[in-house]
Amino acid sequence: MGNKMKTHKGTKKRFRLSATGKAMHRASGTSHLAKGLTKKRRRNLRGTTSLDAVMEPTIHAALNGYSN
Repeated sequence: MGNKMKTHKGTKKRFRLSATGKAMHRASGTSHLAKGLTKKRRRNLRGTTSLDAVMEPTIHAALNGYSN
Protein backbone atom coordinates (compact mmCIF):
# COMPACT_ATOMS: atom_id res chain seq x y z
CA MET A 1 0.00 0.00 0.00
CA GLY A 2 1.12 3.51 -0.75
CA ASN A 3 2.06 6.01 1.90
CA LYS A 4 1.13 9.16 0.01
CA MET A 5 -0.20 12.13 1.94
CA LYS A 6 -3.62 13.26 0.79
CA THR A 7 -4.51 16.90 0.26
CA HIS A 8 -6.98 18.18 2.86
CA LYS A 9 -10.01 19.14 0.75
CA GLY A 10 -11.38 21.71 3.21
CA THR A 11 -8.05 23.53 3.23
CA LYS A 12 -7.81 23.31 -0.55
CA LYS A 13 -11.14 25.14 -0.88
CA ARG A 14 -10.22 27.95 1.52
CA PHE A 15 -6.54 28.69 0.88
CA ARG A 16 -4.16 29.05 -2.03
CA LEU A 17 -0.43 29.56 -2.12
CA SER A 18 1.07 32.68 -3.64
CA ALA A 19 4.11 32.58 -5.91
CA THR A 20 6.36 33.33 -2.94
CA GLY A 21 4.76 30.57 -0.86
CA LYS A 22 2.48 32.65 1.35
CA ALA A 23 -0.92 31.20 2.23
CA MET A 24 -3.67 33.50 0.93
CA HIS A 25 -7.26 33.44 2.16
CA ARG A 26 -10.53 35.30 1.81
CA ALA A 27 -11.62 37.52 4.69
CA SER A 28 -14.45 36.26 6.87
CA GLY A 29 -17.76 38.06 7.15
CA THR A 30 -18.33 38.62 3.42
CA SER A 31 -20.84 35.92 2.50
CA HIS A 32 -24.13 37.28 3.82
CA LEU A 33 -25.58 39.79 6.29
CA ALA A 34 -23.00 42.30 5.05
CA LYS A 35 -25.72 44.95 4.87
CA GLY A 36 -25.13 45.72 8.55
CA LEU A 37 -21.48 46.56 7.95
CA THR A 38 -20.28 50.00 6.97
CA LYS A 39 -19.37 50.58 3.34
CA LYS A 40 -15.73 51.09 4.35
CA ARG A 41 -15.65 47.72 6.16
CA ARG A 42 -17.22 45.90 3.19
CA ARG A 43 -14.75 47.54 0.81
CA ASN A 44 -11.78 46.55 2.97
CA LEU A 45 -12.95 42.92 3.19
CA ARG A 46 -12.74 42.48 -0.59
CA GLY A 47 -9.95 40.46 -2.15
CA THR A 48 -7.54 38.12 -0.42
CA THR A 49 -5.09 38.61 2.42
CA SER A 50 -2.06 36.65 3.52
CA LEU A 51 -2.34 34.31 6.47
CA ASP A 52 -0.29 34.84 9.62
CA ALA A 53 3.21 33.33 9.33
CA VAL A 54 2.63 31.14 12.41
CA MET A 55 -0.11 29.16 10.62
CA GLU A 56 1.70 28.78 7.28
CA PRO A 57 3.50 25.47 8.05
CA THR A 58 0.17 23.89 9.02
CA ILE A 59 -1.48 25.04 5.78
CA HIS A 60 1.49 23.87 3.70
CA ALA A 61 1.28 20.42 5.30
CA ALA A 62 -2.48 20.19 4.74
CA LEU A 63 -2.19 21.32 1.10
CA ASN A 64 0.72 18.93 0.53
CA GLY A 65 2.18 21.15 -2.19
CA TYR A 66 -1.14 21.64 -3.99
CA SER A 67 -2.20 25.11 -5.06
CA ASN A 68 -5.02 26.11 -7.43
